[in-house]
Amino acid sequence: MTPRQVLWGVLRARPRTLARLAAWSVVESAPAFLIGFVVARAIDDGFAAGLPGTGLAWLGVLAVAWGAAAFGARQVVLAVAGIAEPLRDELLGHVVEGALRRASDAFQAPAPGGSAAVARANLQVELARDAFAAVVTVVRGFAFILISVTLGMLTLLPQVALLVLPPFAAGLALFLLSLPALARRQRAYLLADERTAEELTGLAGGLRDIAACGAEDRVAATVERQVDAQATAARSLARVTAARTAALAVGGWLPVVLVLAGTPWLLDNGAAAGTIVGALAYVTQSLSPALNGLVEGVGVSGVRLMASLDRILRSSPPAVAPDTTAPPPGDGFAVELRGVTFAYGPHAEPVVDALDLVVPEGDHLAVVGPSGAGKSTLTALITGMLRPGDGEVLVGGIPADRVPPDRRVLIPQEAYVFRGTLEENLTYLSGAARADVEAAVAALGAGPVVDRCGGYGAEVDPGALSAGQRQLVALVRAYLSDARLVILDEATGGLDPAAEELVERAFAARGGTLIVVAHRLTSALRARRVLLMDGGRVRLGTHDELVRSAPPYADLVGHWEPEYA
Repeated sequence: MTPRQVLWGVLRARPRTLARLAAWSVVESAPAFLIGFVVARAIDDGFAAGLPGTGLAWLGVLAVAWGAAAFGARQVVLAVAGIAEPLRDELLGHVVEGALRRASDAFQAPAPGGSAAVARANLQVELARDAFAAVVTVVRGFAFILISVTLGMLTLLPQVALLVLPPFAAGLALFLLSLPALARRQRAYLLADERTAEELTGLAGGLRDIAACGAEDRVAATVERQVDAQATAARSLARVTAARTAALAVGGWLPVVLVLAGTPWLLDNGAAAGTIVGALAYVTQSLSPALNGLVEGVGVSGVRLMASLDRILRSSPPAVAPDTTAPPPGDGFAVELRGVTFAYGPHAEPVVDALDLVVPEGDHLAVVGPSGAGKSTLTALITGMLRPGDGEVLVGGIPADRVPPDRRVLIPQEAYVFRGTLEENLTYLSGAARADVEAAVAALGAGPVVDRCGGYGAEVDPGALSAGQRQLVALVRAYLSDARLVILDEATGGLDPAAEELVERAFAARGGTLIVVAHRLTSALRARRVLLMDGGRVRLGTHDELVRSAPPYADLVGHWEPEYA
């Protein structure tokens, strides 16, 4: 997918937002239409005619228009945000998708600077969102002001448009012709700047080694070449940027000269003094600022937007076709860990150490233990997000990382809800019919979330939902999926105990294999079996068996205070 396809996709998907943006843009650009005509009437029909009251009344009309424009500008900002934020969500989806596709390799052999790469990707997303909002704002503003001023000049005196619009169009054309070269050189400068920063960062981190090896001159020469390359890119950019200045001179100020020089001709064609001043007001107060905003906005924010989008999309690898040579999942969906050991780094203590575990198909297992005991690591191993250092993890008889994604689902504590309708959020793993969705919502007690959002067809604002409400959305989504293995990694932490019990009982009755990383000990009481993880030691049994045979578990039970009867 190209950057242009992404942008057009975001715009086409929101026709109502675009219509609202256009409507408020008309209100915001009203002063651009009125300013020249009102100034001309205030002078010619008011002050010059000895009727100051009439002149002030005309200026009052302009003041009212400015007040309405101020309110319209606020609505424009909100409408632009309604377009820019979905772009941010979509780009974050590309980043997350790319990160997940590389997750297995990253965990097996972490690449240097991996976390920094993720941070840079998130920064690029924020830059793209801000740049997109700026481009939409300036292009929209320019278009509506140009239309408003053209209509205003034709209303004032058509001959004025003959003096103003041709040079303005020439300046605009000059800028548009220079834009491709400007974009290329702006991107080259940004890349050179980043390479210089990376070179200097590496230099600062290795000063001691450089001095010890006597490599000061060689390293200095390398850095100097990079600095020179950046300076060359900056000079090249500056030369093209000069075209922007020429465009502003031709399109923004040449019309002023032509209006002044053409004053005798305008007077011969029925213009009065107020008409001349009004024409100048159209140019200096509306057209010239609009062209300047377009040049600055598209020339800077537009280039930054395309560069950021290009980086984000290039960093998200294309989807890889399924491995048709992989064996199909077995008939059952049992989970089996054979001698599994995993540590976060070659010199770190194992979080999971020589673990043997079998979770039969249809089992309901609760995983309990203190924070840091490896519970979430275990769920990541079972879902194939992590690969063990030793041993193997099998799901349905095949390696966990080769299980098709639609056969298992993991719901973490921080549930993901995206911008879209509530029904799209609930069904994107399944495409379930409305009747099935309503049954799932009832089974999991998510009816209040549907009411809170305003119905299944309502647009969801993830930030407006509480953590528990987002968890219920994700839980219904998992419940509706075809997955035969469901893992809830503290996925009910935002729910009250009664709601948590309703959710866990619903998933247990749903069928398939259920593994719950317990947020409360009541989850262990409801499970068929309990896995206790404690400092590398594990014990497996029923609740009653562990109370009798595992002192750490008995200690947990002894310190547990039920939150409800």
